[in-house]
Amino acid sequence: MADDFIISDAGTGALLLDVAGGGAFDEGRQARLLALADSLAGADGIDDVVPGMNNLMVAFDPLAIDAGAMQRRLADGWRIAAASGRAGRAHEIAVAYGGPDLRDFAASLGLTVDEVVKRHAGAVYKVAAIGAMPGFPYLSGLDPALATPRRAMPRQGVPKGAVIVGGGQAGIMPITAPSGWHILGHTDFTLFDPHRAAPATLMAGDTVRFIIAGVER
Repeated sequence: MADDFIISDAGTGALLLDVAGGGAFDEGRQARLLALADSLAGADGIDDVVPGMNNLMVAFDPLAIDAGAMQRRLADGWRIAAASGRAGRAHEIAVAYGGPDLRDFAASLGLTVDEVVKRHAGAVYKVAAIGAMPGFPYLSGLDPALATPRRAMPRQGVPKGAVIVGGGQAGIMPITAPSGWHILGHTDFTLFDPHRAAPATLMAGDTVRFIIAGVER
């Protein structure tokens, strides 16, 4: 298999494996990355394994593992990685559609509000990665008709529970924070609780379906 990846330093004792190749997000590559992450997690000398969108960061103990050896391990692992058969958990998340962007978002795409809601709720999403903020899910599987650039001017406080889209991805805000993604609705689903043994509710590889709890027109 051709070397279709880049490995770069990500600080002392960390490497980033990037398999995006400068192209659009690829589900097949992500499935292989998750399998590679599973194979590395908990191994001697490896402190953390963090999947991103078509990339994987591995933090390791440089006193236990030589950086060059870790690079070779990542490269070899990627070349032989096959999509994992591990089944993630399935989640159904109720959404009250509405909010500050829904109407304008629909109009900008030449769609009605009902068409946007139907397309958004009709998809089956895969949790590609957790990142950006505690528990934030990057969801692949958005209907291509809803893909649109992020807002030119980000909001300084997008509320916790906001159901959002940006580019070709969907997401949910786990906390109130700045974001340039478009707000399509709101959910009471808890994404992150620091008091739990596993604080993040969603994990990479899980699937998500949105259930229409109401539509504000």
